[in-house]
Amino acid sequence: MRLGFFGSGAFAVPILRALAPWIELVVSQPDRPTGRKMVPTPTPVAQAAAELELPLAKPERCRDQAFVAQVRSLGADALVVASYGQILSEELLGSAAYGGINFHGSVLPYWRGAAPIQWSIRERCHAGVTVMQMDRGMDTGDIIAVREHPFRSEWELPTYGELEATLAEWSAQMALEWMPRIAVGEYPRTPQDSSVATYAPKLRPEDLVVGFDHPADRVYAWVQAARPRPGVWLRTSLGRWKLWRVAPGPEGVPVGTVAETGPRLVVGFAGRSLVVEEAQLEGKNKVTGAELACGLRLKPGADLLP
Repeated sequence: MRLGFFGSGAFAVPILRALAPWIELVVSQPDRPTGRKMVPTPTPVAQAAAELELPLAKPERCRDQAFVAQVRSLGADALVVASYGQILSEELLGSAAYGGINFHGSVLPYWRGAAPIQWSIRERCHAGVTVMQMDRGMDTGDIIAVREHPFRSEWELPTYGELEATLAEWSAQMALEWMPRIAVGEYPRTPQDSSVATYAPKLRPEDLVVGFDHPADRVYAWVQAARPRPGVWLRTSLGRWKLWRVAPGPEGVPVGTVAETGPRLVVGFAGRSLVVEEAQLEGKNKVTGAELACGLRLKPGADLLP
């Protein structure tokens, strides 16, 4: 089995490690400046490829003819793609015997796009992994295999980081199961039902802001979908708070009203209250809800509506 591997994010690393003995070339995004000092940093996949001593390419544009020719020269059975970050041209997909095989972090055709894991948590549905035959569309290709990840309840959702790690490990297991079959052309292909497709674009700053008038269960889901990054901002009369951990609180608390300040901070949202377990003021460090209440001198009954 001869494979090319296209990936960048942490989601792709377990798949890379699982398939390493058969990978002829790893392709990842170029190093990008990160951190306060903006130091050029390789992607998680590039770092793992270096550790595994695999051939590595970082093209600015994977569509460039010279690079397509390089990939074609591999004589690969398939190109494995996961969390890569660039669109593969039809010519590039056609450079391997069985084209591109994508490991996607949702149950397709739901949550097509760049942020499927976050959107599946935000909307509390269709989490899982799909192995897909790539075509010219955005996550529109035929389905090869699916593994669903049901949620226990609306108040028992994993964080983005937790679900990403779980689905990445599932993807590695599925890669070992399916790639040997795909490499010899012995695998099923089921067309997607595009009439029920939903989409998962990258989260915009405005997607990460909530108010006390938002339903409490949705605020909880949005916070879980933004942990450990980038977090969700809450508008209050005392400025914006970044919510990092919240939990369901008692019902009957008026919207925007502080119900408790110690040993926990409880504030009313639409439908019910939430316990603010960890939060952060702009320009400050993360603190517990109780520490936040103490620092802001909050008292039960205080109105935080902006």
